[in-house]
Amino acid sequence: MGPLAGMRIVEMAAIGPVPFAGMMLADMGAEVIRVDRTADAGLGIEVETKYEFMARGKKSIAADLKQPAGLAVVRRLIADADALIEGFRPGVMERLGLGPDECLKSNPRLVFGRCSGWGDKGPLAPTAAHDLNYLGLSGALAAMGLKGAPTPPLNLIGDFGGAAMSLVVGILAGLLAAKTTGKGQVASTNISDATLGLMPMIYGLYAADRWSLTRGENLLDGGAPFYRTYETKDGRYMAVGAIEQKFFTELLKKLNLLDQVDVKRQNDRATWAGVGALFAKTFITKTRDEWSALFAGSDACVTPVLDLDEVPKHPQQIAAGAFIDIGGVQQPAPCPRFSVTHQTPFGGAPEVGADTGDVLRRLGYAEAELTSLFNAGAVAQAKPA
Repeated sequence: MGPLAGMRIVEMAAIGPVPFAGMMLADMGAEVIRVDRTADAGLGIEVETKYEFMARGKKSIAADLKQPAGLAVVRRLIADADALIEGFRPGVMERLGLGPDECLKSNPRLVFGRCSGWGDKGPLAPTAAHDLNYLGLSGALAAMGLKGAPTPPLNLIGDFGGAAMSLVVGILAGLLAAKTTGKGQVASTNISDATLGLMPMIYGLYAADRWSLTRGENLLDGGAPFYRTYETKDGRYMAVGAIEQKFFTELLKKLNLLDQVDVKRQNDRATWAGVGALFAKTFITKTRDEWSALFAGSDACVTPVLDLDEVPKHPQQIAAGAFIDIGGVQQPAPCPRFSVTHQTPFGGAPEVGADTGDVLRRLGYAEAELTSLFNAGAVAQAKPA
């Protein structure tokens, strides 16, 4: 039983932060019921159900929110829940009659979690965007990488590390407050604000005149020779992150360059170009695996750059139990882990509408009512495999 066992979370089907947040809550033991559309909305990147890792451990009902009867089902579901998470544009839930005012009226203890793209203020609030766009307006995209065109850094920063994590924190804090006060509330975040929320350190360095606006000239963007990647003899790469002087010293020892580089001038930017060239010339002399063996067990902060297919096979990931198998498909394990209430996801992603009948019966719908809802298309049930 996970630490959130007994909690019921309604997830309005979405892309990006909301399904990731729902996955985390389900991983922690909450019953997460996803409200899917009865027709495909054509959003996101379509994959076979068993590969929808962010839907693991959830249940699914399918409802047509354009029908009053479908809306009534979702209202009833929300009235029986501890929390709700949604990722629509501002105003959509209100237009559906599922806004926080309505939901909290029927369920005063509800934590209503919202995650839009730009928030509900400003000229961009009603417009569509994706992770890269939010990074562009946050300063994060311009600050990452080397000189030249900014490179899309996956969608880890805005969607997941920023918005999803802040949404999860908001839900957990709201649930704790509801437990002690008996009152629910709205926990609101957005991808734009959450991306900026990850950047106090970088903005602090910039304010202190310790960060250049030119990419590739800074400590953490590949400008420093001790914090970048280097190509190896076999065309692979090693990641070097020896920021502290004691680790930098260990790096030089392992590279046999202690007599050629002045450790005390590590942070002197005038030396960076020369040291970087020397490191590049050295790393190209051995293969990635040869360097990996040489740095094994060292505090030089040097690791191989692994491809996705190599990661689950690495001894560190194996020892840490970093991957789990669900339905014959390997995927990253839940995080965080708990010493007493740790839970492994009970199953993979559900087919759309897989649990419609079961969930509605639990809400008190009689068989005749269910038949009427199914026949009208107000709700739908997944077809048997």
